[in-house]
Amino acid sequence: MALRPVHVIVKALDPSAVGRFWAEALGWSAYSPGVTTYVGPAGGLVWPDPVVVGIDVVPVPEPKTTAKNRVHLDLATASATHQAELVARLGALGATPVDAGQGDVPWTVLADPEGNEFCVLEPREIYRDTGPIAAIVVDCADPRAMARFWGEATDWTLLEVSDEQAVLRSAKGVGPYLEFLRTPDVKTVPDRVHLDLLPYPGDDPAAEAERLRALGATDLDVGQGDVSWTCMTDPDGHEFCVLAPS
Repeated sequence: MALRPVHVIVKALDPSAVGRFWAEALGWSAYSPGVTTYVGPAGGLVWPDPVVVGIDVVPVPEPKTTAKNRVHLDLATASATHQAELVARLGALGATPVDAGQGDVPWTVLADPEGNEFCVLEPREIYRDTGPIAAIVVDCADPRAMARFWGEATDWTLLEVSDEQAVLRSAKGVGPYLEFLRTPDVKTVPDRVHLDLLPYPGDDPAAEAERLRALGATDLDVGQGDVSWTCMTDPDGHEFCVLAPS
């Protein structure tokens, strides 16, 4: 048994507007199958996508706080010119520059229209085949502990682990990387951005959730009520959901 990351949840006051932003930013399309806005590759809604990790923008009544998100996206670029053009285009779409204490770095830190931080990276060879999203980046206290948990929780392959960073990617070698970075900050507010995981057909979501508890996950009550998914937190306190196959 194993779970696969299928999309990144982004909470928003206006999911349609935030979904349109991310669709334009990534060159994808925005789909509205229900109350959420799903952002995935153009050409028709395919879920779960066999290659990419999409974005699902869900409505919430609370605006983002001033606290920096502990999960964010890194966007890939193919050249210095591409990076500059993408930053300019994102600004025209409503992105704003962010000073997160990054100092003089070759990447650009921006926020989407509701303040969710993300980075536009300088060209890096490792991300040349990821698609527009290079990595899903998670701040944490202990990358080694996160590597143990997420390496067992998902079917993604652990590629690198150290005291400062852990890196996973789909065993198929496609799509974005999942990166855990050691940071000194601690969690003070619920995650505005989190991952949703999906069992494979024939696997039991309840059994998967129990397996995750044995790995160190904790059940989470966010007032979700009687729903088909299970809300949990990983050992570092990051929220995620285990979905039920449709």
